[in-house]
Amino acid sequence: MRRVIMSEIDVGNNLRIVRERMLAACQKRADELQSVQPRLVAVSKTKPKALILEAYERGQRHFGENYVHELVEKGHDTEIVEKCSEIKWHFIGHLQRNKVNKALSVPGLCVVETVDTDKLATTLDTVWAKQKGQGAKLKVMAQINTSGEDEKNGCTPEDAIHLVKHILEKCPNLELVGLMTIGKFGHDLSEGPNPDFICLKKVRDDVCQALGIGCNKLELSMGMSDDFEHAIEMGSTNVRVGSIIFGQREKKLSDTHTDTVSEEIKNVTLS
Repeated sequence: MRRVIMSEIDVGNNLRIVRERMLAACQKRADELQSVQPRLVAVSKTKPKALILEAYERGQRHFGENYVHELVEKGHDTEIVEKCSEIKWHFIGHLQRNKVNKALSVPGLCVVETVDTDKLATTLDTVWAKQKGQGAKLKVMAQINTSGEDEKNGCTPEDAIHLVKHILEKCPNLELVGLMTIGKFGHDLSEGPNPDFICLKKVRDDVCQALGIGCNKLELSMGMSDDFEHAIEMGSTNVRVGSIIFGQREKKLSDTHTDTVSEEIKNVTLS
């Protein structure tokens, strides 16, 4: 079954379509944003390496992973290392401090987009220095919870200045390159621009004003498969697109699903 599903996914054509849609969205941006070309991060979580290799062959270089064990497995995979020498991994999931060592050991790690606390930033700074020594810095983004949802990670917009200041002043081995948000899913554009995107832009303005940073120095990572075009129009410099490129992800068996299956089994009458 897996072979059939994979054979039906035309990664090259999907990438072409996404890039065309990105270009069209760029043309709708304000004049001051026309010179900024957004980056496409192909989210490959739960996807087999064959699709990553195919996307790489079609010119894709930036890939996003949500889970440390997958990042480590794919990042250290011999075939990916040999055939994808220019691959750039983005970690875009929640990162626990006890897994930082594993995450930072991955060849080609480009940026950790989900730094949401002082403690995580400090741990990343310390581990990176131990693993890599002084010199090249680890690129990071501060994750902001713009929607205020409990299930979303990220610091509050009100704490963003403090977090960014900590990274800049207390973490010499980190390079802050931007702000990131996930935002609430399913925003209806008929009601106006996505408030989470508006919020992240305001947070960047506030951070830059408070800390004397040029706004062009901080990227905005916002927008996914269902809203990346709108995000680009709003000024995103980094969009994270997965299902449109690689197909829908296989859902893990949740507790709720397990309970439902168990209940159905109970109701089956054996003949």
